[in-house]
Amino acid sequence: MEHFSALPIFVTVVECGSFSLAGQKLGLSKSAISKRISQLEQHLGIQLLQRTTRSLSLTDAGARYFEYIRPAVQLTQEGLDAISELQQTPRGNLRISVPMVFGRLYIAPLIAEFLKRYPDIQLQMQMDDKITDLIAGGFDLAIRIGELPDSSLIARKIAPCLSVICASPAYLTQHGLPMTPCELTQHNCLFYSYFQDGVEWSFHSPDGMQRVQPKGNYQVNNSDAINQACLDGLGIANLPRFIVEPDLQTGHLQALLTDYPLPEHGIYAVYPQRKYQPTKVTVLIEFLMAKLGQY
Repeated sequence: MEHFSALPIFVTVVECGSFSLAGQKLGLSKSAISKRISQLEQHLGIQLLQRTTRSLSLTDAGARYFEYIRPAVQLTQEGLDAISELQQTPRGNLRISVPMVFGRLYIAPLIAEFLKRYPDIQLQMQMDDKITDLIAGGFDLAIRIGELPDSSLIARKIAPCLSVICASPAYLTQHGLPMTPCELTQHNCLFYSYFQDGVEWSFHSPDGMQRVQPKGNYQVNNSDAINQACLDGLGIANLPRFIVEPDLQTGHLQALLTDYPLPEHGIYAVYPQRKYQPTKVTVLIEFLMAKLGQY
């Protein structure tokens, strides 16, 4: 009966498409994953996966076996979720994905308090600005900021997110102060690579929504780097207030185009839809909403 414990591993490998990604999701080494799959194949007496140095694919037998096994593994997980929902004490592994800068500034400082409150939870946090596939990555929850694409995921807004167009006094002294969104095309604008709204910056104006496609010589996938370049006088940036508010207060940065407010976005807790929500996920969402709802 030992081979039954390898079934979730087999399903995860197929869903992730590699031993390495499956190992990250399950918290196992690549070699351990490979060994369990080999043991399963030996028990069944048939090859399930075709392995090469660069790819992984199902054999015909593997595809048929996966078709039957996957629903059983999903039902097993639903059973575990149902039990977890009834637990008075939240427990178990909790994998979350958070944006780099927001995670550093606002999530990481809360972790000690959360784990002291719920000591039976083992928290694994991945900080990355790149949008992560929650299902393939095995994440229970992600924090995402801005417009959310349509998906089957559940999203709960935990806090508003206001943004601001800003620049350093030194840059403005040298290049002038833009008075309308259209004048941004005459300035060096700094770009965040993963900006959810694409290359356009949108503004509320008396005539409705106004969109500008600014241009600049610097693009980077980290908001801290954009903020630093802005402080160094390189150009004009569109940044969340939770990053630049201290610099606005000290005068190191100046808010621009305040008569043309930017759209308000949200900070969301995003998680896969489940019939039963594990208690460990519920308590984390409620904890974050209580702590971050004030921002």
